[in-house]
Amino acid sequence: MDFTFTEEQQAAVEAAKGVFSVVAPDGVPSPALTPGAVADDIDRPLWQTLARSDLLSLVLDPRHGGAGLDPIALCLVLRESAKVLARVPLLETGAAALALRTYAPADLCDDLLPRVGRGELVLTVASNGRTGHDSAELAVDATRNGNPGEDGADGDWTLDGIQTAVPWAQSADLLVIPARTGDGRTVLALVPRPHDGVTLADQVSTSGERLAEVRLDGVRLAGRDVITAEGAWEWLHALLATGTCALALGLGEAVLRMTGEYTGKREQFGYPVATFQAVAVQAADRYIDLRAMEATLWQAAWRLAVHQGTTTATRALPASADVAVAKIWASEGVRRVVQTAQHLHGGFGADVDYPLHRYHAWAKQLELSLGPAAAHEEALGDLLAAHPLG
Repeated sequence: MDFTFTEEQQAAVEAAKGVFSVVAPDGVPSPALTPGAVADDIDRPLWQTLARSDLLSLVLDPRHGGAGLDPIALCLVLRESAKVLARVPLLETGAAALALRTYAPADLCDDLLPRVGRGELVLTVASNGRTGHDSAELAVDATRNGNPGEDGADGDWTLDGIQTAVPWAQSADLLVIPARTGDGRTVLALVPRPHDGVTLADQVSTSGERLAEVRLDGVRLAGRDVITAEGAWEWLHALLATGTCALALGLGEAVLRMTGEYTGKREQFGYPVATFQAVAVQAADRYIDLRAMEATLWQAAWRLAVHQGTTTATRALPASADVAVAKIWASEGVRRVVQTAQHLHGGFGADVDYPLHRYHAWAKQLELSLGPAAAHEEALGDLLAAHPLG
């Protein structure tokens, strides 16, 4: 494994830095952590800037107007977005687009992906479940009406169920919803918003951002709008978890830099508090956390890139185990980073006019999203039991 990024990946990072350099991390209507305090919609101007900079098309095939890059490139851009708490569904849209490119039929990709790259189609994913490995965790049932090719049957689907805590659902144009079939398989349903039988109820995340409860009541979809390829959901969920690790890393790096700048200026007894051993040791510990988060993130992203498109039956341990390790480090590491930052800032860190409290809230949301560390430790244990080392 080589951690050296390609020229194309490095170019994506530079483009992302240019776009996000003008984004203020506390640029919300109100800094208070109360329901409804943040904006109701995504940052549409920023979304269009990302499209014009070709950052929404990084993972698309060249024939769809993209650069054909891999999960590593997506994670590199996500890392930069988290440093300024960018309010855009870059993770969900990018991961869903990459899953479509990998698993969806060519005609569906030709229809949807060029619009994604131009910023015209916003995607989100209902990523319910702790680790995504068990179809029993899914809360939506998919029933096929007839068989494709039968006379009088078009092979369409009916969806019923409820998905909670769906990010950016109110702003998305297309909801990617995992659903279980009667024979225990998992399919990905592409549900437009709005659509007959789909209702949304507002929910609020730990960070104060809007989520949605999505209720599906007899929702009918054409056969082409349901992806039945083996391993599609497992791979998409792993990519979402890895992308969450990238967000946690970018956020943690921004917080540690903010803490270093503050402790370098704040003086006690005539000296900057950064020169005190107790402060320096805590900052050094958090730096080690970030480097561990970084190493495990790129390991997981590399595995996903290498095994892109292969079935989980043949590649379950290599990708799933590394994703679990990365999420364990991301969840525990980002929590420690923001807690130490809060402590070293003292009372100033609790001031809602200072953006640290926003980072703290986002960190808690990322820590728990797609499963906390304990859930992934359990999943890792199950994987090791099923695939003993040596």
